Order: sequence, then structure tokens, then C-alpha cells
Amino acid sequence: MICCPVCDGKDVFPFLSRDDVPVHQNLLCESEASARAVNTGRLQMTVCATCSFVFNAAFDLSRLSYGEGYNNCQTHSPYFEAYVSDLTRGLVEESGVRNALIVEVGCGSGDFLRGLVNYPDSGNRGIGFDPAYTGAATELNGKLRFVKEYYGPEHASLAADVVVSRHVIEHVPQPIPLLQSLAKALSGSSQAKVFFETPNVDWILSNQVVWDFFYEHCSLFNVRSIAYAFERASFPPKQTKLVFGEQYLWFEAALNGTKTSPAAGADTVALAQAFGRNYEANMKRAKQTLEALARKGKVALWGAGAKGTTFASIIDADKTLIDCLIDLNPDKQSKYVPGTGHAIVSPKEIGVRGVKHAILMNPNYAAECRALLAGMKSDCELVMWS
Repeated sequence: MICCPVCDGKDVFPFLSRDDVPVHQNLLCESEASARAVNTGRLQMTVCATCSFVFNAAFDLSRLSYGEGYNNCQTHSPYFEAYVSDLTRGLVEESGVRNALIVEVGCGSGDFLRGLVNYPDSGNRGIGFDPAYTGAATELNGKLRFVKEYYGPEHASLAADVVVSRHVIEHVPQPIPLLQSLAKALSGSSQAKVFFETPNVDWILSNQVVWDFFYEHCSLFNVRSIAYAFERASFPPKQTKLVFGEQYLWFEAALNGTKTSPAAGADTVALAQAFGRNYEANMKRAKQTLEALARKGKVALWGAGAKGTTFASIIDADKTLIDCLIDLNPDKQSKYVPGTGHAIVSPKEIGVRGVKHAILMNPNYAAECRALLAGMKSDCELVMWS
């Protein structure tokens, strides 16, 4: 019997199934052949009626391997860089993250933690954990160091004043043990602060974004379910905000609080059921739109992150409709999309390849992309997906 990993509830409902999906969306594939040979797995997206947590009941962690070939860096986008800078300023200036030992769980390239330690007069020190980290082990005269490992129970003896984790918990199939490890690590600090950022599953379901469910994201939260998960681990929520165009949750918690019963999840269940009912129709509409654009000339997807690679995989697995994926991250350029083998290119190649339409995978980047096209004097039309 399938039980909810957050509340142990048995009142769960599958609403989306897909077979043979690539297990990594941000893997740097050096050739089309290697891209098409990546590991695959099965999606069985399931919603819990008790706490509204959404999870992949068919997830198998052993199929994934995060390492140096994994790259999900988004800071090459001026829009995203400005968003991250605002988060950094808010933590220091508004949330009082100063003179603190900060542990970042899943630090990626270390840019966010580096910004918190480098912030003027912050007095912060930092330790970042990530098996995919590449770079120096220590920086800033020892105030910043990195550990190329997953953060886990074995690190709970590391006392910390602040824990930050951005876009990690959605990759963890059993979130409660991770949060309990954090609670233990913070037990010696009466003023401990915890900040998490993760996708908002209600935004995905409400907007019926069929390419926003993919293998790596096995655990998806909304305002209700993330609060309950932290409460189970003795972290009462202080505040939850919808950020990044309501696509993300920004969650702040404190230590040693009172546990509560989970809030009702009926709305999320209804959203998930509607998503499941409309899935095939939405897929058909997406395919028809892509076919209509392809008849007018070459089509690209703008954004070779998780959204773009998933769209390519479910709509154009045979590479007959999409010419390439465009991305600002130079590490992704000249690589290939996991699963399909579509080429990933720089925006500078739009004209060379003769791309007439570029479908923008995330509306948050519309102004940035339009400005870039105008600067290049490109006649490529940016298509907003709706």
C-alpha cells in the first residue's frame, strides 16, 4: 500500500503516469547518442488528500547520479540574478542573517552562499554541501568552505545558526528524515533560522503546466504541506511567501515548535484530478501548436532547463518539430538535451540556424528575451506559451 511520505496518510490518489522519462533534466550530455542513452524511470504522480503533498510513487533514487556532469545554474540570466540578489539582501537586511554560521544544503555552484558570506559587513561564514559542486574547497580566507557530499544525518553534529536550502527538498523522496537531521544540527542554537525555497505545486496544477512534472522532482509542496512537514520535524512555520511569479514557495521556520494536524488538502486534490483529466487534451493542444509553428519555419524552445527538456521529451521525442533549445548558460551550449538529443545553442545561433519562432518555457523571462532579440536585430518571434 502506498502511504504519503510526509504524513503517512493512506488516502492518496495517482493523477499522472508517464513511462520512460529521463531521470535527469540538467545533465550535460556531450553527444546526441549519449543524450539518448540516459537512464529513464517512471512517473506516478500522486496526491495526498490528508496533507496535500504531491509525490512520485514510482521514484527510484538509485537511478539518479548527481555529479560534475550536472548543471542547473540559472544565474546567467539577468532576471534570475536580480531575483537571487534580492533574496540575499532580504535575508541579511530584513531577516537578520548576520554574524552567523550558515549551512547551505544543496549549494550547487555556491553562488548563493557566497553572496551571503560576501555581503558587506554581514560577518557571515558558510559551509555548502553538494555532491555536484565544482570549485575550490575553501574561499574567502576560510570563511567559506564546500563539502562535495549530500547533507545527511552524519552531518547533524555540525552546529549551525542558519540553514538555507533552495530547490533541494523536491529532490528528496523522504523529506521528514532530512528535516529531522536539520533540527538536530540546530538544536544548540536557540535563535536558529531555517529558510527553504521549493516549487509551488499548486501553481503547476492550477496552470496545468504539463512539462513541470519530471523525474528529479519527486516531492512537491504547497503552502499547507510544507508547513506540516516542518512541523513534524519540530520546525513551526514563521512565514510562507509565494515568490518568482508564484512559481516558488519561500518558507521560513523556527526550531522547537508545537506540532499540529495537517490542514485539509481538498483543493489540491481537486486541482490534481482536473490536471489528470485534462492531461491528454493539453498534450494534444501543445503538439498541434508546435506543428502549426513548424509549418512556418524552424522552431526552438527558449530554456534548456527542466521545463524545456521535459517539453521536448514529451512533445517531440523523435526530433521532427523542434530544431534546438536556446540557453544563456555557456556550459549548456554545444551540449544535448537528456533523453531526446536536441542540440542546445546560444541565442547568437538563432539567425545562423534560421529559427523563426522560439517558444518561451517560462514567462518570467519574457522581457529579458525580447530585449536580447531586439539587440541582435533578430526577426525570430518569441512565442509565449499559454
